[in-house]
Amino acid sequence: MELLPISRTDMESRGWDELDMIIVSGDAYVDHPAWAAALLGRFMESQGYRVGIIAQPDWRDLEDITSLGQPRLFFAISGGNLDSMVSHYTADKKKRREDMYSPGGRAGLRPDRPTIVYSNLVRQAYPEVPIVIGGVEASLRRLAHYDYWSDQVRRSILVDSRADLLVYGMGEYQLLEIAQRLHAGQNIAYLHNLRGTCYLTGKLPVDAEELPSYEQVVNDKAVFTTATRTMLEHLNPYCSAPLAQPHAGRWVVQNPPPEPLTTAQLDEIYDLPFQRRSHPSYDGQGGIPGLAPVQFSIVTHRGCFGGCSFCSLGMHQGKFIQNRSPGSIAREAAGLARHTDFKGTIPDVGAPSANMYGLKGKDLEICRHCRRSSCLYPGVCKNLIADHTPSVRLWRRLRQIPGIRHVFVASGIRYDLLLRDRSSYLHDLCKYHVSGQLKIAPEHVSERVTHLMNKPGHTEYRRFIEKFKRVNQGIGKEQYLVPYFISAHPGCSLTDNVQLAEFVRDQLQYYPEQVQNFTPTPMTISTCMYYTGMDPVSGATVYVPRQPQERRMQRALLQYRHRANHKMAREALQICHREDLIGSGPKALVKAPGSAVSQNASGIKPKSAAGTGASRTKRKGKGGPAAATSRSTQLVSSKDRTKESLEARAKGSQHQVEGRKTGGTGNSKIGMGNPPKCSDPPGSKPWSVKSGRGRKRSK
Repeated sequence: MELLPISRTDMESRGWDELDMIIVSGDAYVDHPAWAAALLGRFMESQGYRVGIIAQPDWRDLEDITSLGQPRLFFAISGGNLDSMVSHYTADKKKRREDMYSPGGRAGLRPDRPTIVYSNLVRQAYPEVPIVIGGVEASLRRLAHYDYWSDQVRRSILVDSRADLLVYGMGEYQLLEIAQRLHAGQNIAYLHNLRGTCYLTGKLPVDAEELPSYEQVVNDKAVFTTATRTMLEHLNPYCSAPLAQPHAGRWVVQNPPPEPLTTAQLDEIYDLPFQRRSHPSYDGQGGIPGLAPVQFSIVTHRGCFGGCSFCSLGMHQGKFIQNRSPGSIAREAAGLARHTDFKGTIPDVGAPSANMYGLKGKDLEICRHCRRSSCLYPGVCKNLIADHTPSVRLWRRLRQIPGIRHVFVASGIRYDLLLRDRSSYLHDLCKYHVSGQLKIAPEHVSERVTHLMNKPGHTEYRRFIEKFKRVNQGIGKEQYLVPYFISAHPGCSLTDNVQLAEFVRDQLQYYPEQVQNFTPTPMTISTCMYYTGMDPVSGATVYVPRQPQERRMQRALLQYRHRANHKMAREALQICHREDLIGSGPKALVKAPGSAVSQNASGIKPKSAAGTGASRTKRKGKGGPAAATSRSTQLVSSKDRTKESLEARAKGSQHQVEGRKTGGTGNSKIGMGNPPKCSDPPGSKPWSVKSGRGRKRSK
């Protein structure tokens, strides 16, 4: 099995003098199903097309972009697996020092907004060759959108890139149909009826629903919220009309989303051969750091019906769950067992929400006409089959494959969904598939904040904590929940984060590492709230913590045990008039100024959530018991931290994935606004539950 060509030499070794399509990617080339360029390239290759990859071309001249010559059909351009703006900048817009998808983790090997940059390079080199853009960057910027890094509303990326066609979603079968039509002699300028694509035209399509124009959403934030709400109502592939948005006299038309892939189609994609390694040319540069955490992981399904306000996954993959067959997953697992680098452990079997595998609606016709963004909030849909038996059966099958010693679930689960399950899912998960830590994402505990996030509140969270404890006690294991929290989300005040800090102190009994400030990414509900200060669903005013000082304070409150955060956490507590939490008492979060600094001002000894085993045990031998205890009190191992860094980065994009612009960004300023407040923000009163989202829909 050869790697896809990346040079003329590779083409010549195959006896090729021309390629049918060339994939240009912002990532290094890794032959693994988690890398879009490899997945799409292998799929198109399996359909009989000659495919080459240009990975991370130098954007300062045309040499790299022309290295494989002119393709017969088209260029396919993507910014990469991660949104490059998220990959390049922190939530506070500071430049990152490494890029996990580049050789040796080196930063600076791709520009900001690479889809735009690469596309314009191709247009300069080959003016007549069709250009198709895709990936997460294109998916989430397909219409006018707010861009956090430049603090402005930007045009559709289709306009800025000068591409002929935009593919949104995962794109395998759209790309195949484009290739088939171009091969048949059709002109790309007239490919206007493909689901999951966007195109530019000078005439409004008869069946399209008109969105407010780019010029209107730039000038009026209320109009921006209207456009956002309309886009959210057209995510169901079975009942959505085309959307058309004027851009300076032309129309950007979004065709309806693609229908969910069948199990047979998804199996066809993931049954393709992959070497699961980076290209050998990177070996001397330190390899690709992003490969290690996922090299032997298995994807079970696509899609998510959680509908979290800050998450863009549903806009990219859709909310209908698309499942692989147990047989396909088992074949992949058996193939891993034969891999020369495999050590017997599959670190993750799942997807963004692992426990959605095999789930669907009781009456699919109801699902086909539903416009709810979430099947779980404000409550689990009555039409949803919440039985987790498909996962239980799959795990049982994987455990029986020779050569596989451990199968873990590291993707994270939706605990509100799991609480409705009556199968042995949680028991089997804890007994066989948790390596000491189970990831969940409560995000916050303030009802006001979780309401805006479309997440369950602290009551469900506590119920799951107790159930998790009971199950582990029953099987004789000591295992830990590793929660993700988001600070500075729209609607979140310092008061809310004080409440969360107290929850951490009283309920978790160990210090959370997975904390991040909210990063507004294009097209999400939360980003609309951040930009406009309004909820696009209810129309209510939403408090937005934009001021950098307050954002830092909110995070400091959640990580109050870090010495570097003590001063800022004290200031936040003083602003909130919570001096009772400063000092040396049992409920204090931080010490008073001038007193001895403690790693844990509350006096609570943190429990361990470390180790790769399924439970914490005493270790003998080298280092002795004391050393074993010291090692066990780490929250996560150093190896795990590499993975956590990647996953937190991906989650920093709120589950999306790509973008970057030459000349650099990241220094644009956000309005300072008012000083941080601790009182309840305007519009913070809980809304009545009237719509599918849990609050009144604005008229």
